[in-house]
Amino acid sequence: MTYLDYQATTPLAPEARAAMRPWLEDGGFANPHSPHRMGRAAAAAVEVARDQVAALMPPGGRVIFTSGATEAINLAILGRARVGALSRIAVSAIEHAAVLETAAASGAVVDVLPVSPAGLVAADAPIAAGTDLVAVMQVNNEIGTIQPVAALAEQAHAAGALMLVDAVQGAGKIAAPGTGFGGADMIALSAHKIYGPKGIGALWLRDGVALAPILHGGGQEQGLRSGTLSPALCAGFGAAAALCGKLWQSDAEHVDRLWKRARGALPGWVLNGDDGARWRGNLNLRRAGLDVARLMSDLRDIAFSAGSACASGSGRPSHVLAALGLSAAEAKASVRIGFGRYTGEEELARALARIDAAARAQGDLAW
Repeated sequence: MTYLDYQATTPLAPEARAAMRPWLEDGGFANPHSPHRMGRAAAAAVEVARDQVAALMPPGGRVIFTSGATEAINLAILGRARVGALSRIAVSAIEHAAVLETAAASGAVVDVLPVSPAGLVAADAPIAAGTDLVAVMQVNNEIGTIQPVAALAEQAHAAGALMLVDAVQGAGKIAAPGTGFGGADMIALSAHKIYGPKGIGALWLRDGVALAPILHGGGQEQGLRSGTLSPALCAGFGAAAALCGKLWQSDAEHVDRLWKRARGALPGWVLNGDDGARWRGNLNLRRAGLDVARLMSDLRDIAFSAGSACASGSGRPSHVLAALGLSAAEAKASVRIGFGRYTGEEELARALARIDAAARAQGDLAW
C-alpha cells in the first residue's frame, strides 16, 4: 500500500511510539492525577510532554491538552462565549468544519471572510467593528494554502479582537519552532498531524486570555478541561513535537523535492490553490470529467483522497473548492495527494504514474 493521504493523518513516528510504550506497559498505567508515587511519575511524563509541545509555540502562553484539535477549537470559541466575550466572530470561508460549525453554534454573529480564486484570505481583509474573535487557519487542510495570519492578527488586534489560529496542518512544518503564528492569541494543534498518536491535541492559550470550560467534571487540566489525561498519548505527542522541532527544515526540504517530482509527473492537471503560498506536501488537482470514485476504485492500493468531499463519504462538494469559485463538477473532478517525512521519491513517482495512467484510461477527459 502506498500512503498519500498525509492531510488526513500522518504515520506514527517510531520515536513517538517508543515514548508511549512505557506508559502502556508494566507500571506506567497509573492515573497522572493520583498523589502516590506511580501517579506522580505519570504526571511528570505529562509535564515533560507539555514542555515539548510548548516548544513549538510562541513564548508567553500555556498548553492545555485536549482530545484533539476539534475539542481545542470548541474550547477556544465556546470558552470565549461562556465568559461573555463573544458577540461577533470573523472566520475565513475555507475554515475546517470544526471552526465553522462551532462559530455557528456559539450564538455570535458570524462574518465570513472571502478568499481569492487562489484560496487566500486578503491580508488586509476588513474586520468589522465590534468583532471579538477572528479565526483563520495557518494552512488549509484541503488545498494547502498558507494564510497571512500575521497580518490578519494585526487587523484583529487593531479591531479589538483576539486571533484564533487552527495550526493543525502547519505546526512543526512550515516555520521554525515558535514562529509562523503571527500574533495569535489561541492556537489549536493535533498530534496525529505531526506524526504523533490519535486521540490527543492541544490548545495554546496566550497569557491573560480568559476562557470558561466547556467540559465539566474534576477540572484536571488547569481547570479548563476535565477528564483523566493519558500519559501514553501525552508522551507520544511530546516526542512527535520534539522531533518536528529538530526536523522541520529537513522535512520541508524533503517535501519540496517530492513536490517538484510530483508536479513534473502530472502534466495537464490543474492545481487547486496557490502555487507559491502553500505547504507543498499538499497537492490538490483536478481534471475535467474525471470520475474520482472510479479512479480510487481502480487504485485501491494507493491511499489518496477525493478532493470533493468536505467530510469523509459525504458526497457533498467541498465548501473550500466552492469558495475558490470552482463548480460542483470541477470540485468532484479533484483529488488530494498528500506526502511527507516518510514518503520516498521513487515510491511517489510510481504511484503518480499509475494515477495519471488510470485517469487517462477513462478515455473521455479533456487532456
